[in-house]
Amino acid sequence: MIDFWTAVLALTLILYVLLDGFDLGVGILFGLAKDEAQKKQMLNAISPVWDGNETWLVLTGTILFGAFPVVYSLVLSAFYIPIIIMLSGLIFRGVAFEFREKSVTRKQFWDLAFSSGSLVATFVQGAAIGAMVLGIENQNGRFVGGPFDWLSPFSILCGLGLCLGYGLLGAGWLVKKTNGAVREMSYSYIPRLLAGVLIFVVLAFCLSLAMELPVMHRWIERPILIIFPLIGIASCYLIYVGVKRRSDGLPYFGAALLFLAAYGTLALSFLPYIIPFSITLQQAAAPHSSLAFMFWGAGVFVLPITLIYTLLVYSLFKGKAPADDGYH
Repeated sequence: MIDFWTAVLALTLILYVLLDGFDLGVGILFGLAKDEAQKKQMLNAISPVWDGNETWLVLTGTILFGAFPVVYSLVLSAFYIPIIIMLSGLIFRGVAFEFREKSVTRKQFWDLAFSSGSLVATFVQGAAIGAMVLGIENQNGRFVGGPFDWLSPFSILCGLGLCLGYGLLGAGWLVKKTNGAVREMSYSYIPRLLAGVLIFVVLAFCLSLAMELPVMHRWIERPILIIFPLIGIASCYLIYVGVKRRSDGLPYFGAALLFLAAYGTLALSFLPYIIPFSITLQQAAAPHSSLAFMFWGAGVFVLPITLIYTLLVYSLFKGKAPADDGYH
């Protein structure tokens, strides 16, 4: 049961990053759109799926609450402020998404709200990841740090890096889903965003070495981790080829593969810890009876239904987004 729920947690988390990542990226790039026609097409590219993408964040939180309650309580205690900021950003961008369609005199305000909400939510997610890599101060599963321990130069760097990464995913998605000026604008952003992501990776690696973070020792203990940088290099090449050949599907695929490589690196660097490097999966897991009870509800019904629904939606809206139709 522990292995099952660990795999499900990993699946829901990566699906959230890849799916909500691109629509948050579109929101970040939304502020760079030049006119209403471009903004409308950008919104049309994500309107059928954006709210469904956030379902995976809800499932991730639910699994932590039920299957790994120690992690749920510790993470919420350590990250109360960033979680509140992130949820506020997600709520604000969701309201802005709806209100800008009806607004007559305040459309610019809602445009700013949509873009800034996306940017804030993304930055906080990245900062929280950086804080997790640094480790969470705890004693016997109880948080013993301060309310701003999550905020550090390393976590700020990770927040900026995720903004660039989600922007890359968003640009890849817009290339895949749009035509005309938005498609060309997105193609022009991809090389700069990719360069920014690579600069972030180099800076984060150098800072990790300078700080002698425990996660870096795993590279010596587990040489197999070298496969993920190789996958990252291959994904960068796919993005380059996609931009050069104007192959609309490759940039997003390459960006998604790049995120998978980063995700795999962190996951295998942390295992068997779920809170690096203090709490293992075995220590954090709920009793077997609770895990088994959850299995017959969430494991057998909720997860498969959500997966099927997601696949159907993406299959139904697989073509290019229209340039003229509105959100509603």
